[in-house]
Amino acid sequence: MSDGEDGSHASDGVDDGEPAGAGVQRSTAWTTSVAAVGRARTLAPGVLVLVALAVVARVASQFVPRVSALILAVVLGIVVANAVEVPGVLEAGVRTHTLWLEAGIVLMGARVSLSTLLDTGPRLAVLVLGVVATTLVLVEALAAFVFDVESKLGSLLAAGASVCGVSAAVGVAGTIGADDDHIAYAAGTILLFDVLTLFAYPAVGGALGLGDRVFGVWAGLTMFSTGPVTAAGFAFSDVAGRWATVTKLTRNILLGVLVAVYSVRYANPDADALSVRALWRTFPKFVLGFFAVVVVTSSGFVSDAAVAGIEAAYRWLFLLAFAGLGLSVDVDELRTTGGTPIALVLTTLVATSVLALVAVTALLGA
Repeated sequence: MSDGEDGSHASDGVDDGEPAGAGVQRSTAWTTSVAAVGRARTLAPGVLVLVALAVVARVASQFVPRVSALILAVVLGIVVANAVEVPGVLEAGVRTHTLWLEAGIVLMGARVSLSTLLDTGPRLAVLVLGVVATTLVLVEALAAFVFDVESKLGSLLAAGASVCGVSAAVGVAGTIGADDDHIAYAAGTILLFDVLTLFAYPAVGGALGLGDRVFGVWAGLTMFSTGPVTAAGFAFSDVAGRWATVTKLTRNILLGVLVAVYSVRYANPDADALSVRALWRTFPKFVLGFFAVVVVTSSGFVSDAAVAGIEAAYRWLFLLAFAGLGLSVDVDELRTTGGTPIALVLTTLVATSVLALVAVTALLGA
């Protein structure tokens, strides 16, 4: 071999015994591992705080009669967040509370009977469609003809109140071209009612002597965001918590349809808003996981011991989620919410809650 050939071979940088591209694969794997470790270090402090609050809430619930550990987790989070400013190093980990909530909901499918869902499904679908449509129309009508709220702000409030809280408001905001002030007012109003209804609904349900299933479906139909709905349901009872979550998940599925409807109303030239891809993007994917777990655990192939273990896991995941929910509540920001949006949403909530309770009792019994 000549010197030139030898030099050319050396410059290839490939060992005779190693497949081409193996070095690149090792480099990519190393980079991915380093990034994963870095991400874990970023999240760890905040997640450890969530764990600590969850443990304190769980222990405290043994000494506080008639108060759910989930409610205590929320309260502890709110107190800590507003008494001591949460350091920036904790923020990334605290924001994972939505992930823990979704994971908990997926695992909660182990405690839901497929036969019960199939039996109640048609009536539940009628209730969800009726309440969502009523809430949507009522907020829009009140915004236009009673409270004189600007059209786009009214639409964001309608989206949040009818389907899935802040997520729906933000999803619709991009479609209708709402500005930052509209989003801030809508989000602040919805979050305020999330906090208030989280505590008010179990109290009202207890005072009215509602049955577990009726309360759960009622809360799932009329409260706004998934986290507070789940917390309020389980604060009432385990059965109520499962029904509240199932009902709320059914509402959440309508988010893509809602975005498409508002795209048409505001004549948004972005045709992608009506595409299958856009609808899939807004679809809450964890709902599929929930129903998959329902099917698997209802098949009889999962032992009672395994189901009990899954139940323990989702209860702890919910505690983490609701501790993070409390830490994300800024009381000072809630105080800046305008009076008119509050009056509009309060009027709608009272009206739809009464109508929904009558409908739920009529269709599902006491």
